[in-house]
Amino acid sequence: MKSRHRISLLVTTAFSVMPCLSAFAATTTHPVRHHSTRTGSSTHATAHPTNTPVAKTATAAPRKKKTDVNFAGEAETINVTTGTHATNRKARESTSPVTVVSAGTLRRSGMLNLSDALTRTYASINVVAMGADSAALTSSIQMRGLGPNEVLVLVDGKRRHNTANITADAGPQFGSTGADLNTIPANAIDHIEVLEDGAAAMYGSDAIAGVVNIITKKQAHGMQTSVQTGANAYNGDGWQYKVGADGGVKWGSDGYLHLSGEVYHSDHMVVGAHDHRLIGSWPTNATTTGYYNGIVPNAMNVPTNSNKIMSTPEETRESLAIDFGKTITEGVNFYGLITYMHRHGEAYENYRTPVIAPTMYPAGFSPLETSEENDYAATLGLKGDNFLGFDWDLSTTYGADGNKIGNKNTVNTGMLASTCSTVPGSAYYSTDGCGWSPNTTRAETYRMAQWTNNLDFRRHFNIANVVPMTLAFGGEHRLETYEIKAGTPPSYELGGTQGYAGLGPNSAGNWSRDIWAAYVDGDFHPLPHWDLDFAGRFEHYTDVGNTENGKVSTRYDVSKRIAIRGTISTGFRAPTLAEQHYSAMNVDPTGASGLLPVNSTAARILGASALKPERSVSASGGIVLEPVKNFHVETDVYQINLRDRIVGGGTVNGQPAVDAIEAMGYSLPLNSITLDNVSAYYMTNGASTRTQGLDIKADYTFRFHNAGNLNLSMALDLNRTRLHHNATDTNGNALLNAQNIGYITTAYPRSKIILNAFYTVGKWDFNVRQTRYGETTSMLTYYDWTDKTLGCPSGGKLAYSNSCFAQFKNTPRWLTDLEVGYRFNSHWHLAIGANNIFNVRPRRVQPINSSRGAQIYDQFSLQVPITGGYYYGRINASF
Repeated sequence: MKSRHRISLLVTTAFSVMPCLSAFAATTTHPVRHHSTRTGSSTHATAHPTNTPVAKTATAAPRKKKTDVNFAGEAETINVTTGTHATNRKARESTSPVTVVSAGTLRRSGMLNLSDALTRTYASINVVAMGADSAALTSSIQMRGLGPNEVLVLVDGKRRHNTANITADAGPQFGSTGADLNTIPANAIDHIEVLEDGAAAMYGSDAIAGVVNIITKKQAHGMQTSVQTGANAYNGDGWQYKVGADGGVKWGSDGYLHLSGEVYHSDHMVVGAHDHRLIGSWPTNATTTGYYNGIVPNAMNVPTNSNKIMSTPEETRESLAIDFGKTITEGVNFYGLITYMHRHGEAYENYRTPVIAPTMYPAGFSPLETSEENDYAATLGLKGDNFLGFDWDLSTTYGADGNKIGNKNTVNTGMLASTCSTVPGSAYYSTDGCGWSPNTTRAETYRMAQWTNNLDFRRHFNIANVVPMTLAFGGEHRLETYEIKAGTPPSYELGGTQGYAGLGPNSAGNWSRDIWAAYVDGDFHPLPHWDLDFAGRFEHYTDVGNTENGKVSTRYDVSKRIAIRGTISTGFRAPTLAEQHYSAMNVDPTGASGLLPVNSTAARILGASALKPERSVSASGGIVLEPVKNFHVETDVYQINLRDRIVGGGTVNGQPAVDAIEAMGYSLPLNSITLDNVSAYYMTNGASTRTQGLDIKADYTFRFHNAGNLNLSMALDLNRTRLHHNATDTNGNALLNAQNIGYITTAYPRSKIILNAFYTVGKWDFNVRQTRYGETTSMLTYYDWTDKTLGCPSGGKLAYSNSCFAQFKNTPRWLTDLEVGYRFNSHWHLAIGANNIFNVRPRRVQPINSSRGAQIYDQFSLQVPITGGYYYGRINASF
């Protein structure tokens, strides 16, 4: 084995796909660079994570001495398990780029949600500026320019189930149902291992951009608590708090039980926008023929700040994790992990003016989309170290996410209209009567579940007593189910409820599929300083067929301080059941949009065809340096060719959209909407893209003895995605328009730099972070303030055009974060911090591209958040 400071080198070799089998954990034998450090009394788990079959005992990590992890922020380099079947691989010795993000680093980010914490501390991970509707409640990360569905999330090496909370609005994350990182209590996390490489040959579907492996705590001793609260100091709203605790106890003489719990709450944070439909907000040259659908300017005498659509949702979340392990007999261990989360959320929809429902809301109203969510998972397993000489791991994991979506403070205007009928069979029939409307409804319920069973084997031996080798192989069966339940009739009949129209019985259903997989992974050391790994995987899906994928990785140590590495792999992502079957209806004050199931008659009329898996070919190469002791530099370039990419497309506007929506069995309130502002679309294999990038990471620690320690780190991600092919529908029309293309190519920042300085002296610690987000470019729709006399060169009016858009550039932004901490004694620590201390916001869009004047930022840009400065205080205690 190499020393912890030894730099490994990886040379890309020729690669041919192994047609049958692939590695579930795969690249092989390499450790990972330790990205950052852990503070306080948290200790890393030395018990083997569950994707590594080796384990002599099921006991928890031993108690660490105080000197093992000091508060200066330096933690031991740990053995990593992501991207390898080998054992005892240390940080900075990885064949593929793997970074360890410690619990201390996440905590010092100051962010209470895990996705936000990773975004603040990891250069190649980003999130949208503001999620739309209930999608804002799900921690959907994007990595290396690709979408949430192209990032695989593991927990202790086991595949995590996806959320049922689909992103149903257009944007870079449209249609995604990635794993929700916030379903796991933050204080249950020991560290996170991020594999920055294509890994479908190791782990199967989804691992195209990379893998995030969350490693949980397994200590049988101690207790830690944390309380944090904060708010947006410039707005005075958006208050948050999180209270968490975790602790471990022994389970007999050879086992452990570690419990973690958390309660989180966040209030609405509303951006100060002014609705230009309301009094005093019209431009002096406005005319009833040129602007906003002919409504007389200044006719609505209500406050201009009534529209709160651009805001963060209110959320309350309770979560629990139980981690346990025990020796059953000599060489056989029993282990498990149980997690549960409940979430209640409420998100503002567009303000409805007094003319919408004057009898119920004479002053207008703001509908709220509500969410009641329950997420749970359980893993049980046995692992041993001698079955015919092989280490083995047998496990089963069941996880599910159920979400009940509702409407609050709303109305079904069709039930109030004179056309409403109580005669069954009528075109305007209302099941619940006419002349009234409920103000609260259940719009829909959906549930995603996944049951995964794994059997893995591994053995180390020498070929001809000369070449060391690690052989790993195994199989997996996965059952996935997806269910949609219709909402209550008032939520979808007669145009549905305002804010969020529910799903009717014609959109409901229950779908399932089985996945069978087998893999093999061989890791060789032909020379003492050369590592070579081959992996292959075969998977069969009962709904989309077979796939074979392979990967080759290699590393060569040029010297003690120089190494090179490289990987070539193929990958895939099977369409999710939600992408194939989900539908949605959104009705806003002047328009509507409908997502059609790709297999529906309505979608086929528009040119849709059945979804097939995405396919990728990835290549990466890098150099790892240690010019002087404790100065580490990693540089990696990568390219990801992705074909048959699943995106939202086939968008149509106007009467064709109305016809398609009505073909699904829905009716629209045509008396209150603009025909041009009605759209319909579906999921499609609409694009082939090429993503190219460069990652650079560097860190150095200055040790000043009595004057303290200073750790400096830098991370840079350069990223560019280009469209190589715009597919056509069955009618010969291009599936993606300029706006859709922008979502998948330029909404992601071209660059991101994170500069961090962490200084500790005595009982004090200081963390300063500078983050620069590069430029993003979006193609924005022209909305209600657009002069209606102007036409689009490709035909039709400019307002609400589906072919003419305004190019908008979010110029680069710097964010400054600061945290100051003080340790009172070995048990108590206090921190006070400010994220985005100078309240930097995104660039504002032009009024003609701001729907109703209230959406003043490009919410789908993956650049700086809309929330501005955030100030907080935190107390940590450990016993």
